[in-house]
Formats: sequence, C-alpha cells, structure tokens
Amino acid sequence: MTQATSLRRGWTTGSCATAAAKAAWSLLTTGDCPDPITISLPGGKEAAFALDGSGRDGGSAWANVIKDAGDDPDVTHGALITVHVEAAPAGSGVIFRAGEGVGTITQPGLPLPPGEPAINPVPRAMIRAALEQITPGPVDACVTISIANGEKLAERTLNARLGILGGLSVLGTTGVVIPYSCSAWIHSIHRGVDVARALALPHIAGSTGATSENAIRKLYGLSDSALIEMGDFAGGFLKYLRRHSVPRLTIAGGLAKMTKLAQGHLDLHSSRSLADPQALERLAAPLRLSKAQIDRLKDAQTIAQGYAALDDERLGELIAQRAARIARETLDDPGCQLDVVIFDRQGTMIGRSAVS
Repeated sequence: MTQATSLRRGWTTGSCATAAAKAAWSLLTTGDCPDPITISLPGGKEAAFALDGSGRDGGSAWANVIKDAGDDPDVTHGALITVHVEAAPAGSGVIFRAGEGVGTITQPGLPLPPGEPAINPVPRAMIRAALEQITPGPVDACVTISIANGEKLAERTLNARLGILGGLSVLGTTGVVIPYSCSAWIHSIHRGVDVARALALPHIAGSTGATSENAIRKLYGLSDSALIEMGDFAGGFLKYLRRHSVPRLTIAGGLAKMTKLAQGHLDLHSSRSLADPQALERLAAPLRLSKAQIDRLKDAQTIAQGYAALDDERLGELIAQRAARIARETLDDPGCQLDVVIFDRQGTMIGRSAVS
C-alpha cells in the first residue's frame, strides 16, 4: 500500500516481549539492566526499546515495555508488556509461560499444539537468541509474558474463534509493524483456515463482514470454527486456500463487495478498488436491459442505487455467478466445491451461485 510508506512503523508484540525478556534476564544474571535495551530483529537489524520499569525479586526479575505500533491501528498499541524471568533446571532450555492477558491454545491447527501459551515460534526464537546474547551458550530459563488488559483486548480479535482463550497472542515474523498492512488480520485468516483443516471441517465460509457472516451461519448451519472473517482480503483468502485445500468453500458478502469480486477485484477495500455502478450494465447483459433501465443506471452513484434502478431480482444471481467464476479461477482447486452468496444490509439473500 502506498499509504503505509508515509506513516510511522511500529514494533510487534514479539519484539516488545523480546526486549523486556532480554532486559529482565540481564538484570537477573548480571545485575545490570540497560535502558534502552537493544535487540536483534529477524532480518538482522537492531532496534532499541525504552523500558517502563524493571526490578528483581530474589531469584526472578522483570521488565516492562509499552508497545508502540507506530501509526497502525493495532489493538495492542500502548499495551504494557511485562516479562518475568527466572532460572530453570539445567537442560530445560527456555520454557515459555502465559501470564495474565496472554492466551492459551486450545484447538489443533495452529503453529503450536493445544496447551501451549500463544507465543508464536518467531517471538520464541527471538527471545532465546536475546537471552543467549546475555549468557552465551544454552540458556535454561522460564519466561512468563503478560499483557495488561490482554483478555479484554482479545475480545476485539479473532482469538476466541481460533481457540486461543484467556488473552492475546504474542505475534510477529519480522519484528516490525507496517501501518495498515493488516498483518494481524491476514494472520488470523490463515490460522482460521488451519484450524478448520485440523478439525476436518467439511465446509467453511469466508465473509466480508458481520451481516454476511451471521446470514451464512444461519443458511448453512456452520459452526464458529467454520467461519472465516476474510473482510476485504478475498484474494489473500483464496490464494491461501489454493495451497491449503478444503472440501467446500462459500464466499459470502454484500452487494457492493461481491460486485467488485465479479469485476475481477481481489482486494475489496473501498480505497483500493472501485464499485462501479456502470459495471452492473455489463453484468446484467443477459437480462436484455431496456433503455429506461440503462438510463436509470447511468444516474446511479452507488452499486446499491444501480441495483435498485435495474429492479430485476435475477441480477443478484448473475453477480454471484460471475463472482464465483473469479473466485474459482483464483482458487484453482478443482477438488473444492465453491459457491458465492450475496446478502443485503438486512441479511436477506439476494443472489446465489450454483455449487460447482
């Protein structure tokens, strides 16, 4: 996105936890706690983090870092991340524990097995490497990560649907947050597919929003684990499914976004693809529009106005069929059954393709 280039980048939760862990381990093992503390990012660059307090209590130490997500609308921006460290028995390696506000994995399909704290593999590797910078060689330590108000913040994420309960996930693959890259959302889409596959669900549905999600849930009787909130990322969702196949897929969305998909747009966000009312004339060609219908369509300012102007219930089906063709081409998986369902703002179905 061009927008992101002019905005300030931030740090992932994993980077902040790494900085706090390194500072706490330094305090515990050397008696010194550098502030700011410098860590190595996965790409090889270094980054410095200011601490928001640290301390030592007998055989353990702790340090705080406040997450700065830059200009990204991250739900964890400004969250206080606390890491407690203590020595573990020889040969234990680095043990990770979920403190208050960090979730626990309860379903299969995620990068870590059920029962593990939701601290992803890359942040774990970053923390191990950071501790080894303080005490070279194999490190035996217990690392407990907490996020203030994390359980409440997690309600604004898809963690519960993914089977991550009790709080947030500690994420990050590059250590850096790129503003409006929506990396956390895309991560949730991919993990949602992984969980559905691990549960061997026969049918999943990707929706563009809450209305279409609720409607498709009722239409097909799908469970929460079968529902993937793909939002505007139809292309990313379908391309991930191309490599991670499921038996049956439904794409559900509102009229404007499904018209965009029917036009061939795979990014459905309003700032990155246009819902062109005039596209309805091309999509409605099989209906043999009258001159009066075409004239009304030319005056339409939105897809909804154009749809109303044409006043033909068959149009929704034509849009759904064309959107299904685009989705099928992108999915490129003949073994997956596919259909597209379109709903209006009240959740009433106004178009549906055949299952193919």
